[in-house]
Amino acid sequence: MAPPASDGPYGSWPSPIDAALAAAHDGRPEYLGTVGDEVWWTEPRPGEGGRRTLVRRPADGRPARSVLPAPWNVRSRLTEYGGLPWAGAPRPAGGPLVVFVHHADQRLYAYEPDAPGGPDPRPLTPLSPVGGGLRWADPVLRGAEVWCVLEEFTGPAPTDVRRVTAAVPLDGSAADDRAAVRELTDDRHRFRTGPKISPDGRRAAWLVWDHPRMPWDGTELQLADITPDGTLTAPRTVLGGPEEAVAQVAWAADGTLLAVSDRSGWWNPYRVDPHGGAAVNLCPREEEFGGALWKPGLSWLAPLPDRLIAVLHGKGAAVLGVLDPESGHLVDAAGPWTAWQPALAVSGTRVYGVAASPRSGYEVVELDTTTGHTRVVGAPATDPVDPAHYPEPQSRTFPGPGGREIHAHVYPPHHPARRAPADELPPYVVWAHGGPTDHVPPVLDLHIAYFTSRGIGVVEVNYGGSTGYGRAYRERLREQWGVVDVEDCAAVARALAAEGTADPGRLAIRGGSAGGWTAAASLAATDLYACAAIIYPVLDLRGFAAETHDLESRYVDGLAGPPRTLAVRCRERSPVARADRIAAPFVLLQGLDDPVCPPAQAERLLAALRGRGVPHAYVAFEGEGHGFRRAETMARALEAELSLYAQVFGFERDDVPRLALHG
Repeated sequence: MAPPASDGPYGSWPSPIDAALAAAHDGRPEYLGTVGDEVWWTEPRPGEGGRRTLVRRPADGRPARSVLPAPWNVRSRLTEYGGLPWAGAPRPAGGPLVVFVHHADQRLYAYEPDAPGGPDPRPLTPLSPVGGGLRWADPVLRGAEVWCVLEEFTGPAPTDVRRVTAAVPLDGSAADDRAAVRELTDDRHRFRTGPKISPDGRRAAWLVWDHPRMPWDGTELQLADITPDGTLTAPRTVLGGPEEAVAQVAWAADGTLLAVSDRSGWWNPYRVDPHGGAAVNLCPREEEFGGALWKPGLSWLAPLPDRLIAVLHGKGAAVLGVLDPESGHLVDAAGPWTAWQPALAVSGTRVYGVAASPRSGYEVVELDTTTGHTRVVGAPATDPVDPAHYPEPQSRTFPGPGGREIHAHVYPPHHPARRAPADELPPYVVWAHGGPTDHVPPVLDLHIAYFTSRGIGVVEVNYGGSTGYGRAYRERLREQWGVVDVEDCAAVARALAAEGTADPGRLAIRGGSAGGWTAAASLAATDLYACAAIIYPVLDLRGFAAETHDLESRYVDGLAGPPRTLAVRCRERSPVARADRIAAPFVLLQGLDDPVCPPAQAERLLAALRGRGVPHAYVAFEGEGHGFRRAETMARALEAELSLYAQVFGFERDDVPRLALHG
């Protein structure tokens, strides 16, 4: 039984969730796939330098285990965000063959974990030549080859790059000879996903798109025949276009071509005629059956062998369901999980996915479609502390400017044995997610619990531009980045203050990447916030367009406007250009190896603020890129953020180092 509650100011409560604990439980399983009757996935290891390992769950039900020790790191850097980094298949002689991308050198490797003697993985692709880096992702095994996406850098600039579909021989002949790699397509299209091969082996389908579009703006589903000698005929577009975003393509066991398209204004599942391109909506609902294709290899839809289709769907967070494509009947899986990641895989009548809830972190879940039974089969969520310290999120809709709706998840301060004085309102931090074309579901996150268990409220805002609520909601941010996101976050913060939920004098905002832009832009646009945590941010529109990686080098066209207007929009919205309007304290956290939001962004803001007397701290991390992965980095970042809030909001914390703020 918990001890009786006792008074203590908000923010001062003791908590068993320290920064090291929160960091150790960061990340989730990704990239599920099946190898025969086995299910495999990648899993984070924050305490091992942030590497991702490959995990295998045997068909006989034995516990899942890592098959690759450190320093093997199964992660592709295609377009910097990566993509599906592995593929596998059973071997006739017994045991699986797996190919994977090793992060350190970005080479493809082949590995037979059950082979006698336990041989090490052997390289299939060459070391990257100087000035011409090679990257691989979204592979599929076909005969004696691996078919996948090849990304090749041809010059010094991040945009000097080409991408094709390629075939890599499994015999290792390409490890020393780049010429042994067969290019199956030309590089006419800037971006592409890996090929999905039809059950009869005669056709391949994939997605392509080009600058200035992002994959949620418009993509094309392309189809080609596979000739007897293993080449591809000229591809033809059968679905999609500049204003239709196809998020995924898949083949059913009977050869039916399936796709997820937003042609109705919502990502719905379609059956596609491979000849004429006619598409039939299999479940017309104002719900999302897909999402933003930030990385190739994401899967919201997985055909079952009996013509049924496993799908993820919903408004906001997605749940797992089984769709009958003939009747349109959709039955959701039972269980406590309320949010599923786009990582579906199928083996026979069993569906595998990655799911979480407000009371449990992400874990690998199996659905037996013959019985309807669900169970956890890998990466089981554990409670490192008493769950009584977890917050209870409230999913709410707030009114915004112009009468628009704003979706958000409110996490009130919560502690089983502490309460604040009756006359005190809690401080609140607005969390702006990255992307900005992305979405946050209400699931257990120890980084949030780190603050709420100490008496600091958190509200995650799915501001206009977020996925999960249809294309119209997503496009509210078109040419309005730095306006709509800032206004929506402020509207939610003001609403919480007006209703007596939050202390209006102790509001903060924080975000990473695009969320870092929103946090910094908010400090320049309003005096609503007492402070901010700005994490690997975009801070300068023109600089971002010139310095970032190829995938997002034209992203600002849709977010802020075409190049001819960029200079004006930059002056109007960029925190660097509006630094004279920033007065609130902040902490700026930055990875020094970030190719997406380079440190130059942060350094320009600091230079613009020099001599203005704004209290701030700059904490830079060597060896970290876009998104912190090392446990020690995440712990230090959390502690710095908490120290900022303690100093600004006026409560004492002796459990974290004091962050030095300089004017």
